[in-house]
Amino acid sequence: DHSGDDSVEEDPGPSKATQQSRNPTPSPSKKRKQPADKEESQDKKESEVKPKRRRKKKISDILAKSSPKPGVPEDLQKVLNEYFGAKRSVIEVEELQLPDACFLPSNDLTHSFSSYLKEVCPKWAKLRKSHTQKKSVVMLIVCSSALRSLELIKSVTAFKGDSKVIKLFAKHIKIQEQVKILEKSVVHVGVGTPGRIKTLIDQGELSLASLKYVILDWNWRDQKLRRLIDIPEIKKETIELLELGLIQLCRGGSVMLGLF
Repeated sequence: DHSGDDSVEEDPGPSKATQQSRNPTPSPSKKRKQPADKEESQDKKESEVKPKRRRKKKISDILAKSSPKPGVPEDLQKVLNEYFGAKRSVIEVEELQLPDACFLPSNDLTHSFSSYLKEVCPKWAKLRKSHTQKKSVVMLIVCSSALRSLELIKSVTAFKGDSKVIKLFAKHIKIQEQVKILEKSVVHVGVGTPGRIKTLIDQGELSLASLKYVILDWNWRDQKLRRLIDIPEIKKETIELLELGLIQLCRGGSVMLGLF
């Protein structure tokens, strides 16, 4: 009887030990594997999500790596058609179109600003000397920012000769100061942002009577690689500026439009 009892006592002893030794080892391994699987699935989800977030940034990466294409008249024509198409009648849209004959040769991205202006305005010296009207300019240069305007004013030195240039942007310059300059002086070139130029024309402080050239700083990109036409507010103001008499002057042949 004692030997039987011993055998009974001995049998469950090792079976519990083996169960204990078997049970704890797989259970933590299973528990460990589950979070690892979850981490892997989370990593996969993150890896799936990250490219979507990066895709927005990749647009600028692609633009930075790809060779830029110079703007052509068709680009501006397309922008105007898209902008006015949903808001105006067919007849109004036709009247706001810019035929190819309205355009100067576009910058092929090989020019400096001065060399481009010399090519498209070969008779600038005569135009400059014959211009005597105050509150008006012969050339308007439209940029996306005040800083860019200052860059172009510096780079236009080789072209302008004795021409007087006025800054037509809002940053650090009150509109009253610009009005005084236009009233007192004969100014040949206006360089600035579409919003301020439009305001001066709206208020009757800047006349389009002597205007011969409008140059859009089309191809230049800011730090975010946005062109003038890629910035919603600047795009809207540029189109509104063109609509404020410039398109009609271009269509009539008295003003030529250039994409730099």
